[in-house]
Amino acid sequence: MFDLPLHTQNIMLIILGVLILGTISRFPIRKRVTSKSYDELKKRTQSWWWMIALLFGAIILGSSSTIFFFGFISFLALKEFLSITPVRLEDRKVIFWLYLAIPFQYYWLHEGWYGMFIIFIPVYIFLFIPARMILIGKTEGFIRSAGIMHWAVMLTVFCISHLAYLMVLPVKNELAGSAGLILYLLILTQGNDVAQFVWGKLLGKHKIIPRVSPGKTWEGFLGGVITVSVISAYLGPYLTPLTMQESLISGALISLAGFFGDLVISAVKRDLHIKDTGNLIPGHGGLLDRLDSLIYTSPLFFHYLYYLHY
Repeated sequence: MFDLPLHTQNIMLIILGVLILGTISRFPIRKRVTSKSYDELKKRTQSWWWMIALLFGAIILGSSSTIFFFGFISFLALKEFLSITPVRLEDRKVIFWLYLAIPFQYYWLHEGWYGMFIIFIPVYIFLFIPARMILIGKTEGFIRSAGIMHWAVMLTVFCISHLAYLMVLPVKNELAGSAGLILYLLILTQGNDVAQFVWGKLLGKHKIIPRVSPGKTWEGFLGGVITVSVISAYLGPYLTPLTMQESLISGALISLAGFFGDLVISAVKRDLHIKDTGNLIPGHGGLLDRLDSLIYTSPLFFHYLYYLHY
């Protein structure tokens, strides 16, 4: 695949193989499930093909295209978040500045300016937004609206941008390259969702927080942590500069972060009385429904890796 490092190529081929196998295995069960269930499965499979194709295309084209790709993801995620949360009509003038923060945030990381990248949103934007709101002259609903906009730009821009920053970190595993870091995080984050779901279905009896997410159980959570940690111990040295021991801790960190990321978005949806955050991705719901775990795993993994090796 063009000039991609060997390990990154191998992982991408394995992912494509899994997608092909998943697509083929869909047909034998067609007569065993309802037409509604089959259509749902078909939509999910097709959506995964599109998502993987876009991601792989961006990676193959290089770091700039990958950064642009995740910047566009932040734009769509921010738009989706603001579409489901109530803000004052007057604050639409302020929302413009949230969108304007996206190109700046991704420019800092494109240039590798870590200092500005890390403080731009949680310091400058967080201070600027309430100041801009004051100029509107309306105090009713001020705190709630400011909190929504702060949380929106934090989750959808600041957190997700850490995933893109992995692409510009100095390469310390020549066989995997920078793309290996992104693939490692994505595989473990999505794998954690699957592992916790499977273990929860097989062994789940004791619910953790039923009011927020009735399907989450201690058995599913612990099964996911153990599964992802073991996979990470072997996958980490293959795709990242992490040692096996460091990768084991990284896997547990990603599993724990992914669990809470899922719960946070679930809490948002329950507060708003909605099932999905949107319908952008057929079979999956909204973009935030798919990014919920990554919102937490991206910054935590990035800083864990940065502290140890950069």
